[in-house]
Amino acid sequence: MPAAADPPERHFGDRQLAESLLAFWADAGVDAMLLDDPVDRIEAGRFVPPPRPAPVASVSSPAAPPRIGVPAPSDVSGAVAAAQAAAAGAASLEDLAAAIAAFDGCPLRTAGAATRAVVYRGEPAAPLLVIGEGPGAEEDARGEPFVGRSGKLLDRMFAAAGLEGRVLITNTVFWRPPGNRDPSQFEQAICAPFLERMIALVEPKMLLLVGAPSAKSILKREEGIMKMRGRFFEWTSADGSRELPAMPTLHPAFLLRQPGAKKQAWQDLLTLAERLDRPPRG
Repeated sequence: MPAAADPPERHFGDRQLAESLLAFWADAGVDAMLLDDPVDRIEAGRFVPPPRPAPVASVSSPAAPPRIGVPAPSDVSGAVAAAQAAAAGAASLEDLAAAIAAFDGCPLRTAGAATRAVVYRGEPAAPLLVIGEGPGAEEDARGEPFVGRSGKLLDRMFAAAGLEGRVLITNTVFWRPPGNRDPSQFEQAICAPFLERMIALVEPKMLLLVGAPSAKSILKREEGIMKMRGRFFEWTSADGSRELPAMPTLHPAFLLRQPGAKKQAWQDLLTLAERLDRPPRG
């Protein structure tokens, strides 16, 4: 009996394969970039560089300026205090959105990519607060989070899991980062008081943290998203007065690049929906 023929293989172009692999590792938490040009490490190892001259101190030389859009840690405490004061005065989500729009302490507002504050969309009394990383170009244009291809996929997944109309969606920062890069920890820290006030106003039962930058910032953890996704963690407010279960999951932009990972994200949503609908203990 002749051997069965092997199933046809799916072929990808070199460029598609490279982009897909790089996107996978980026969403998995890998943050090191490859060099633009190849380096012969064996040949480089044969060269013995001369010793470095001792640095010459100069009192007149100014310190190197920080990277654009990423404030130095010494600048953050004042901005965080200003954000706390502005957030505390918000008695509603509308007040909070107005306070965020008027806030000028986050460098993302003037970094060049943002044209407006993008605060939230969804149900104001939602039992589930969804927190992404930051707005992109489409979100900036429309003034709402998750409205592009990623947002449409997320909405379809919520509907299929029975969560439609039960979510409020926001981000860790409210202005579009330059080049759609991930927001920095300093930018997230400055926006955190507004996010905490939103949680206090909405009073959700759970948090869904979408993508590695969101999960790491909200939970103060360093694991990659692949290690955290699908698990429940406890989020605690800065003053320790509030605790909520929080689940990290994969970002829909990653699912669009890696459709095979949709099964994992779908399982995350089913697990979360089951716990959300679980009757309280008597």
